[in-house]
Amino acid sequence: MPIRRIPLGLAILSFVLAAPATHANWGHWRGEGGNGVSTKATPPTEWSDTQNVKWKVPIPGRGSGSPVVWGNRIYVTTAVAPNGATDTNGQSRQELEYVLMCIDRETGDTVWQQSAATGRPYGGTHNTNSFASASPCTDGQHVYAHFGSQGLFCYTMDGQPVWERDFGDMRTRNGFGEGSSPTIEGEKILVPWDHEGESFLYALNKLTGDNLWRTPRDEPTCWATPLVIEHNGAKQVVMNGQTCARAYDLESGKELWRCGGQTQRPVASAVASDGRVFVGSGHRGSFLAAFDPGGSGDIRGTDSVVWSVSRDTPDIASPLLSDGRLYYYKGKSGLLTCVDAATGKPHYSTQRTGLRNIYASPVAAGGYLFLTDRDGTTVVIKDSDQFEIVAENSVGETVDATPAPVDNQLIIRGERNLFCIE
Repeated sequence: MPIRRIPLGLAILSFVLAAPATHANWGHWRGEGGNGVSTKATPPTEWSDTQNVKWKVPIPGRGSGSPVVWGNRIYVTTAVAPNGATDTNGQSRQELEYVLMCIDRETGDTVWQQSAATGRPYGGTHNTNSFASASPCTDGQHVYAHFGSQGLFCYTMDGQPVWERDFGDMRTRNGFGEGSSPTIEGEKILVPWDHEGESFLYALNKLTGDNLWRTPRDEPTCWATPLVIEHNGAKQVVMNGQTCARAYDLESGKELWRCGGQTQRPVASAVASDGRVFVGSGHRGSFLAAFDPGGSGDIRGTDSVVWSVSRDTPDIASPLLSDGRLYYYKGKSGLLTCVDAATGKPHYSTQRTGLRNIYASPVAAGGYLFLTDRDGTTVVIKDSDQFEIVAENSVGETVDATPAPVDNQLIIRGERNLFCIE
């Protein structure tokens, strides 16, 4: 697993773009706290493919990774074929160029783009997946783009390459393709590597790409993203998994606790607040639980499982946790449930939203939830114990990526275009 470092020199490294004080950030696909919530943004609740659209710019190729935002820059990934073509079942018949793009938030202009790698994809992908489905992440000093079997790539904020890391080839279940995103925490970047071969969770030095630790995982393919929480002054890394939901010590990688009961090929990522961690899955079964992260070893059947439910749980879209309320879809459908996070008691259950097929995770901002389905429709509801639809909007094209709320904007990555709703 070689690391390739690109010599930059102190002069280039000094060009770090810190976020202007007037801008909020959305540096990870689940936002500032990993729960899908912006505490500062107030995006519009109504738009179309033309109304309240500050700009709309085409993105070449195909990708379903979510946009991330730092200051006045947006970062997106994409996989570009020479003629833009893939066959009908998602198998690429030719080399692809794996690209990280930096977009100006004010104008929609491309500030820079970097070709991270070029080559044939390893294996296939589901026809609704892409070969650029992991979301980038940034801490305002560097931006990281993960293309699975093609590698993890680190750039300065002005697009200069710093290092790249090759983890080998990933064999995903049924050739469904890759998709887990890395997570930045302190001096570390956490990289999940669950597949049909040897699975691991990596903690790398984010400045060099070197291993800080590598923990084996007894897990098949999982598309979830790591969540970092703090408990009793120490940080844990929480990961979903088909065998068990697990937590690891951030400093050493040692497994702290685990709980079985999850379902097949988990995708949804964990959320956490007020001393509780929530992990669920919903493919060929249903399971979602609230965990006390103070347990150790196998906590199934102990008081560390505060409450659990076994129906209508999330599949691809991750739950959202806002102001003591846990929201989640039933499977891939638009049937929405909202429960009290402390007790698991429902405020409402399997409420019809008018949406049908969900890949994007819900986000919350400005007192509202933004619920987006694959046909590009976003239903806006109040962030409340009571279900109330405020608006229904569409950008007129497929949306699989989770939108990013920042300041008075909502950044939506569609199948063909990137939209700035303002």
